[in-house]
Amino acid sequence: MTTHLVWFRHDLRVTDNLALHAACEDPQAQVQAVFIATPGQWASHDMAPRQAAFIHQNLQLLRQQLALRGIPLHYHQCHDFNASVDWLADFCIEQHIDKLLYNHQYELNERLRDTQLEEKLRGQVTCQGFHDSLLLPPGSVLTGNGEMYKVYTPFRRAFIQRLLMTDSHCVPAPKPRQLPIDGTSALAPFDYPAAEVDVALFPAGEEAALRRLRQFCRETVQDYQEQRDLPAVDGTSQLSPYLALGVLSPRQCFNRLRAECPEVLEMPDGGAFNWLNELIWREFYRHLLVAYPRLCRNRPFIDWTDEVRWNPAADKLQAWQQGLTGYPIVDAAMRQLNATGWMHNRLRMITASFLVKDLLLDWRLGERYFMSQLLDGDLAANNGGWQWAASTGTDSAPYFRIFNPTTQGERFDKQGAFIRRWLPELAAVPDSDIHQPWRWAQRQQQLNYPQPIVDHKQARLDTLAAFEAARREHSRTT
Repeated sequence: MTTHLVWFRHDLRVTDNLALHAACEDPQAQVQAVFIATPGQWASHDMAPRQAAFIHQNLQLLRQQLALRGIPLHYHQCHDFNASVDWLADFCIEQHIDKLLYNHQYELNERLRDTQLEEKLRGQVTCQGFHDSLLLPPGSVLTGNGEMYKVYTPFRRAFIQRLLMTDSHCVPAPKPRQLPIDGTSALAPFDYPAAEVDVALFPAGEEAALRRLRQFCRETVQDYQEQRDLPAVDGTSQLSPYLALGVLSPRQCFNRLRAECPEVLEMPDGGAFNWLNELIWREFYRHLLVAYPRLCRNRPFIDWTDEVRWNPAADKLQAWQQGLTGYPIVDAAMRQLNATGWMHNRLRMITASFLVKDLLLDWRLGERYFMSQLLDGDLAANNGGWQWAASTGTDSAPYFRIFNPTTQGERFDKQGAFIRRWLPELAAVPDSDIHQPWRWAQRQQQLNYPQPIVDHKQARLDTLAAFEAARREHSRTT
């Protein structure tokens, strides 16, 4: 009898899972599944303890769903990717696996791991990978010269044209292959720091993810354009933690969006198109990782920005991390991140700009801290967002575009509802002063909130000078 093994990674679902679907196409094949935890690798990649906990929760539910279909999920823990390759190769031989199926991951270390395993198994086990976590595979959307796009807007145009010519339907969950087996026993905990996930905010499981997707596309997406930048309003999908772990697929998102909003592509100013735009940004950043592997190695896309002389002040970094900068919108955002593992996208831009352009701290410090906290931590999206804000990446904001944290707060949290939710010490500050509470404190002489740790006007001048000096230095030495 032929035996197929599905290697689950960041694709923790049974519905619309291309590797699982392919493994089950042969009704006579025996199908097994495996998940390998690599806590040492996770630590080197700064995985958030909350994300590890979310993986464990979703893995437990995945095991139950597979068991209902008669597919056992084997669970093993190794230190890192190298150890996982050795263990999985031995496991395939011991279990007489004929075919190993998995969905591609696009980060450099993950790609090297898969290549290493394929070489180990060559001639013994057939390996087959699938482009499951993207609507279009890397390398399929190129310029007329056959190169990866470096600017987002023309990439989006070409991407949509190709997407409309591509079969992007969802594949069903596999039918039961034999009698159900027991999948209710608790999985051993990961050998990794633990953190609580707020199940009210982010319940585990693909059923919860699909419910949220359906509700968003039916009730919220039409107002997405007007509300997506307002952190006090639940105007975004909050699906990123599910997409990051593959509890939800981008095809499910795209097809549900088109089912609820069939005119999405004909209305580029509408909320539905603007949400599709965010899904395409996600694709753009993943395609870039493959085209430019140096992005996985802490390197900026724009070479000369590596010449910027960053501020070494550790106390400034700590104040930013703890939400004690004296700028309310920045501090509220950071406290939301620290408390929940999630942050509104507008606030990610504001806090990133503040770290780099106001504090002149290396963007890689912020990228790393976000990964250590984010429930939806994803290298491509996180790196892409940080390099955009830091003006070091492809299609990034020019270095002279610097957010004013006070006016950003006034624009997107006008009455301070979001700020007061996360900064209770500012509850008594009136709307007129909520974005500059130190003015009110000077009159009241009572406020348990720090003064701004930097003057924005002067910081802006210092940042412009630092970037200009870096550009001149690079030009002089090349």
